[in-house]
Amino acid sequence: MRTTGLLVAVLTAGAYLPGPLYPHYQRLFGYDDLVMTLLFATFALVSGPTLLLCGPAADVVGPRPVLRSSVLLAAVGSGCFLLAPGPAWLFAGRVSQALALGAATGAAQALMTRHRHPAARVGGPLLAGLAFAAGTAAGPAVSGVLAQYAPAPLVTPYLLHLVLLAWVWHLMRRNVPEPEPGACEGARRRWRPARPQLPSALRPLFVVAGLAGFLAWAVVGIYLALLPALLARTSRGAGPALAGGVVAAVLVCSVLTQCAGARGSARSARLVGLAALIASLLLLAAGGAASLPATLVSALLAGSGHGLAVSGAARAVDARTPPGQRAGIAAALYLLFYTGSGTPAVAVGLMSTHMPLTAAVTVLSWAGAALGAVALFATCRLPVPVRRDGQATHPAAHVPRRVFPGGRPARGTGTSAPARHRGRRSRPSSRSSVGPAAVRPPGRPPVPPGPHRPPAQEHPSGTRRNR
Repeated sequence: MRTTGLLVAVLTAGAYLPGPLYPHYQRLFGYDDLVMTLLFATFALVSGPTLLLCGPAADVVGPRPVLRSSVLLAAVGSGCFLLAPGPAWLFAGRVSQALALGAATGAAQALMTRHRHPAARVGGPLLAGLAFAAGTAAGPAVSGVLAQYAPAPLVTPYLLHLVLLAWVWHLMRRNVPEPEPGACEGARRRWRPARPQLPSALRPLFVVAGLAGFLAWAVVGIYLALLPALLARTSRGAGPALAGGVVAAVLVCSVLTQCAGARGSARSARLVGLAALIASLLLLAAGGAASLPATLVSALLAGSGHGLAVSGAARAVDARTPPGQRAGIAAALYLLFYTGSGTPAVAVGLMSTHMPLTAAVTVLSWAGAALGAVALFATCRLPVPVRRDGQATHPAAHVPRRVFPGGRPARGTGTSAPARHRGRRSRPSSRSSVGPAAVRPPGRPPVPPGPHRPPAQEHPSGTRRNR
């Protein structure tokens, strides 16, 4: 499970490495803001179909082939950025990075959930969220520092990423299990591209949780895509290291809040996270990134709200997902997350042709705050099915329980009796009880209540025995 989490972090870091470097590419190749917007939009447009196709594929052929393909695609993407002679190679690199991360998302979360140790405190959805947040924070921070202080700023980050990919490939060969040979052969024959099938009882929760995750990643997308440009236009200006540091602070807060909120309920995490996201958007709309302290406070609020909202959404959906559909449903959920992360850059890129960048960010912040209010209201109104122990379950968790005479449940239809009581004949009890376990065998008269005992009977041998 740790190897899979490391793989997700490395792939996510590689996908967000180019963020602070785009101004360098723009000065080097001389393209306009429209090309910059299309570069951000390419990742969202390619990763969406990849998530829908490769999520169900991992459920059928196994996660290891999908994860190995994602590592190779990520290496191709870093190579395109490393050797790019023009904007076309940048688009090719973004396509490869989107394919790599989209293919690995559902397979990685399903593998983490399947091989989670029973005594582990961190579940599969939470570990996947931590890995994504850590990679998203590390990518811009490392590339920003290397771009400002290291030689060859457009080469060194991608060389480092290729080395990390080779290390993860080596770890995967040792720690990620191979799929069963017989199942693999049958899977290749029967797998066809298909969209994930959502159980009808899961759809309301999926829509509401997906809306919360969409908003969380949309707020973070504002900082990932637009904050470097906004800080560069302030009076003091900002270098790549400062821009990457602010973006990293957002995701570091996300990681910390995900760890802190792991013991709470998923619904409470979503409610508190949505409230923090709304406050962050209102503060950003009021300041317009003109004040650096206000922007930092808004970034910290956004990171805290992101961690709680995303982890709460992922945990709520995973708790009610059937075991054989984890990769497909997780991929569909992360499709909403990725769409949210790419929407702000595209929207602001289109609006900036008619208004200044700060005005476009202000309009987008107000729209996001309104969407957050809708998500908060929907989360409050959504009923949450719970078991007696207070934990949410998926629709197939409740199985009807049939009881044989004597209180013994039928095999395979509920909790079986302890091994020491199996095979013994049930005896009537004078204690009153409620439920299926108190079923009296047919033909036996009821036991009189109280301290009275049935009269003794004469045994054929002449002795008296109590019944």
